[in-house]
Amino acid sequence: MEPEQPNLSFEQVFRVLKRRVPWFVLCVVLVTGAAFAYSKHKPKKYTATAAVGFNNNPLSQQITGLSGASSSNLIAQQDSNLEFIRLGDTAARVASLLGQGLNVEKVRESVNLSVRGETDIVEVSATSTSPALAAMIANTYAGQYVREQQSANRQLFKTALTLVNRQLAKLSPAQRFSSGALDLVQRAHTLNLLTELGYNNASVAGEALVPTSPSSPKTKRNTLLGIGLGLLLGFGLAFLIERLDRRIREPEDLQEIYGLPMIGLVPKSAAVSRSGKGAALPPLEAEAFSLMRAHLGFFNVDHHDLRTLLVASPTSGEGKTTIARHLAEAAARLGSRGLLIEADLRNPTFTQQLDIEPGPGLANVLIGAVSMEEAIQSVVLEVAPGEGLTGRTLDVLAAGAVPPNPGELLESRAMDGVLTRAKSLYDFVVIDTPPLASVSDALPLLTKVDGVVIVGWIGRSRRDAAERLKQILTSSGAALLGVIANGSKAGGPSHYPAAHDKSSLAIVSTNGGSASEDFAPTTNA
Repeated sequence: MEPEQPNLSFEQVFRVLKRRVPWFVLCVVLVTGAAFAYSKHKPKKYTATAAVGFNNNPLSQQITGLSGASSSNLIAQQDSNLEFIRLGDTAARVASLLGQGLNVEKVRESVNLSVRGETDIVEVSATSTSPALAAMIANTYAGQYVREQQSANRQLFKTALTLVNRQLAKLSPAQRFSSGALDLVQRAHTLNLLTELGYNNASVAGEALVPTSPSSPKTKRNTLLGIGLGLLLGFGLAFLIERLDRRIREPEDLQEIYGLPMIGLVPKSAAVSRSGKGAALPPLEAEAFSLMRAHLGFFNVDHHDLRTLLVASPTSGEGKTTIARHLAEAAARLGSRGLLIEADLRNPTFTQQLDIEPGPGLANVLIGAVSMEEAIQSVVLEVAPGEGLTGRTLDVLAAGAVPPNPGELLESRAMDGVLTRAKSLYDFVVIDTPPLASVSDALPLLTKVDGVVIVGWIGRSRRDAAERLKQILTSSGAALLGVIANGSKAGGPSHYPAAHDKSSLAIVSTNGGSASEDFAPTTNA
């Protein structure tokens, strides 16, 4: 088995997404809807923001006799401002002042402190389910801190004034007129003035307004995030399902697995599976098989004379019997002497499906009970309206009696003789076989015919079975011609190959209809 290619082309990705559109859309809708519903049902919260400004001028420290801050590091100063507001019992005082069921923990949980850019302003943001309460918490917190800071400064100035007065009292009468004494007197007057004025290095720089719109949940943002997450999950789910789904979904998949060109597409059509003696197909379906038969003629260039064609599939139910029948009929309708051989000796169906007389068949010929000519029956082909052809027949060699050793019979020299005799009498011989990946009966025939085509049912054939058959065919030395995609959807013109495209030989546009089995629903071939 060839290793799977890890890199997908854009065309392959597009095909995967196209096949999995329902799952992809479902993911996007569900995740987006969940994000939207979550946002709508989550309680609305409102955020109000007040501002506290800091005057970091070291005047008060110098006046009080303390050493001024020597560092000009803005980030360090901002961190200090945040710590000043965060520390203390401001939250407890706010809870006590406002009431309304607030406590210290609730206030601290609702308040968020942050620095506004590269400034000395600290923003006090409060969040609550009530817009009015959010504004009250923010304003009360900021105002309470400023008042506490003012009270602390007043106490600081009083303490400094007491120290200055003590220094003055210790001076002798002679020292009281010195420059140092005058500085102490000036400092005492300044401290007394600052105490009376209520100097403060923090102030309310902006009051919080009652918010008019909620800060959370952000419905629009969450919905957009839901769309993005839904797209990612949709992609992932689409490729996961594609990985787990082992069915062959597109005609191109058949070509990739077997490494063979496309011979043609068989449409989903009830007419294709209709049984009966030489039943005529509608014009569109008949043209599909006529084109496939005509394109098989191009292989005569390489194989000299394509007279015997084996139609195979990896498992049962993929429509190879139906396709073998219609290919043989198409050749006969074009005037060729055609023979259809049923080599599926385990599960013969030609007698019922073609309405031919039960009697001796291929198995009887191989054991020497009858001659090939005696076992062959002719089927008169019906004429489609406007076709104008009459008297066309297709010879059929049914399986006959079910033998106990089908594999040995098909591998015998007698089978070689049947094929040789058929090639001498007929222009085109089509051989229907049992599923090659299920039983080995027909494997000896692979090298006894001029060409082999593989049938796969789109949407039904399994990739693992096809890969097993690919291994068998690779080592068999068979003359592999191409693949035929059965059950193809309508709208094939987009797949029709250009004249220079060697990967496909006949891609046929067809109409839709019910999926067809081999001749009828009871057929297992």
